[in-house]
Amino acid sequence: MAAAVRECLELQLLEVEMLLAMFPKEGEMSLDEDAVPGVQRYLRNSDGALPPQLQFSIAIDVGEAKVKVELQVVLPHKYPHVAPQLFARSDALHRQQQLQLNTGLTSHISSLDPGELCLFEAVQWVKDNSLPYLESSRVPSERAPEEVRVKAALHRLWIYSHHIYRQELRRKIFDSAKKLDLTGFCLTGKPGVICVEGLQENCEEFWRVIRYPNWKHISCKHVESIEAEGSLDELRLFHAFEDLQFQAHGDYGLRNDYHMDLGQFLEFLKQHQSGHIFQILFGVKDKQGTV
Repeated sequence: MAAAVRECLELQLLEVEMLLAMFPKEGEMSLDEDAVPGVQRYLRNSDGALPPQLQFSIAIDVGEAKVKVELQVVLPHKYPHVAPQLFARSDALHRQQQLQLNTGLTSHISSLDPGELCLFEAVQWVKDNSLPYLESSRVPSERAPEEVRVKAALHRLWIYSHHIYRQELRRKIFDSAKKLDLTGFCLTGKPGVICVEGLQENCEEFWRVIRYPNWKHISCKHVESIEAEGSLDELRLFHAFEDLQFQAHGDYGLRNDYHMDLGQFLEFLKQHQSGHIFQILFGVKDKQGTV
């Protein structure tokens, strides 16, 4: 196992070096300064814990106007034998065009031979295929349609985990929620609870990303779908993605052995019209017998 991971990380460093040569200018490729040295230290001594996954972004110029499309990359430790996590975004794209662009990118990468380095291919695909989405997202202001009240559909996932502690995992949760325009919260500690709300496809993508490659002791306990006249934002119970932490109790002498105050969490749920979720998550009612 260790030998296989070593081989993958060595290939990742070679590909990152190639990309840095392709995008040498300041601002073209954003990579944490300790990312590569961390992998190199592990390769020199593989007895320790695995280094953090390599994460970076590449600013790609598209079309004659050189519109910036940012390709965000996360490399699992076993890439290229497992697929990289890729997400293309641009301020010039509406949400729907961005979703369609990423669907096309994922489909293209999935069609390539498994086990092959594919980041150069991903960069080239974004460069060659983003322009139609950018053009379709432009709506001249003089032809902007009048606001029409239509039905909006909101999806809400309630996710339970035995615990949430690791900073790398929490960073993935918050980054994914931000990228996918999801509101809700992450309750850190034991137990761990995540709520996300937004477009159905974005919620499903969030659930796919945070479980990847294999997060044990996690389950989606409840799904809510709400449809009503108005905008999506009017249906949200949360107006941001919150870092939720309450007073903990337990044996602080043991690492990661502390429990969140569920009484405070229940009050938080009630304040957000979600008291009924407490019983769904934990199988118990509050002391008054109401949820």
